[in-house]
Amino acid sequence: MPASRITGPDTRDRLASLTGLRFWAALVVVLYHLSRQTGKLPWISDVTWYGRTGVTFFFVLSGFVLAWTYDGKTVPAAVFLWRRFARIWPLMAVSIAASVAAWRVLGTDVSLKGVLATLGLVNSWIPGSEYRAGGNPAAWSLSDEAWFYLVFPLLLTLPLLRSSRGRTWCAVALCIAPVAIWASGSLFSDPALRYWALDYFPPSRTLQFVLGVVAGLAVKRGWRPPVGLPVAIVLVVAAHIALVPWSREVPDGLWYSPYSASQLLMAPLFVLLVAAAASADLKGRRTGFSGPWSIRLGHWSFAWYLFHEIVIRSLIGWLGRPDTQIGIVKIWLLALAISLAVAAAAYHWVEHPLERVLRRAGPGGARRAGPGRPPETGSGGTAVPGAASTALPGSEGKSVQ
Repeated sequence: MPASRITGPDTRDRLASLTGLRFWAALVVVLYHLSRQTGKLPWISDVTWYGRTGVTFFFVLSGFVLAWTYDGKTVPAAVFLWRRFARIWPLMAVSIAASVAAWRVLGTDVSLKGVLATLGLVNSWIPGSEYRAGGNPAAWSLSDEAWFYLVFPLLLTLPLLRSSRGRTWCAVALCIAPVAIWASGSLFSDPALRYWALDYFPPSRTLQFVLGVVAGLAVKRGWRPPVGLPVAIVLVVAAHIALVPWSREVPDGLWYSPYSASQLLMAPLFVLLVAAAASADLKGRRTGFSGPWSIRLGHWSFAWYLFHEIVIRSLIGWLGRPDTQIGIVKIWLLALAISLAVAAAAYHWVEHPLERVLRRAGPGGARRAGPGRPPETGSGGTAVPGAASTALPGSEGKSVQ
């Protein structure tokens, strides 16, 4: 592919609120797993019963951040893909080793082919729960992310995304298409196959990533969402609350259940949320998501996502599943505290150091862009839009799914 590039303003504003939002999205995922595996708590479990939408949020956020960071720049394909690999694979591999060790102690069967598929970042492409649950069950979303990284350079070369009108039509189509995908669930006679095709299969989730890319390009070129951050937050929360009565009437196993619908149809609201938070940062407004602790927790969110389910299952194996509300509260608090502590340690002692080592050791490691330095260009061969990191603290292409 030629070393093409989409020109655009070289914006280096710090969108710190996007890092802070990552913690809250990860928290929703953690509460979802706590509700389903240890027991429900009134109201909290109702609102977070479909907390896997946190993964949808991170797919949208990943597209937005990559578009914002790499628009208007060019970098060799090997450099771009190596940086993505360094970003997600080392901690994932460590989490898989930890989960396999935990499952063996608990007497849980471990699928070798599932572990290998997960390490190869291809497990979401294969139907069968043994592939998604091989090693660390939470790592399935990284298979989707790896696919997104492969298609991202091609997206930035599309003429459709270079004009405001083209991006508008693309956004409209991306908001409508998930409805068709969701409705296609009625065509599957096998519930397990439908579950995989709608919830895990990378092409089904690509639309969420692409919608994030479109929004990132639009915001970088001056578009601002029609609502502010407070309204966007209310809309997202209200949408989850609206799922509660629906979920009481429709079992999760049905194609028209809110379980699949929530993951496919929430992307437009998440785009509003991400764009509104970014716009507030660009205007210098306080958001409540950009303070030091919000940033710190956002940095830990990837590790929290990867390790929280290992902690939850280990606690259940050790303490048993609670059968009282007090017992549920205790195991929730214990799981939250331990998993967050593990995430903090993993970020500081594993994730961040290994990423730095791999980035320096791999392609482009000796050519780190600095302020005022022109965008990197390849010296021939394949090149893709992309460059060294901009000032999104801890957010560069990172997803917690």
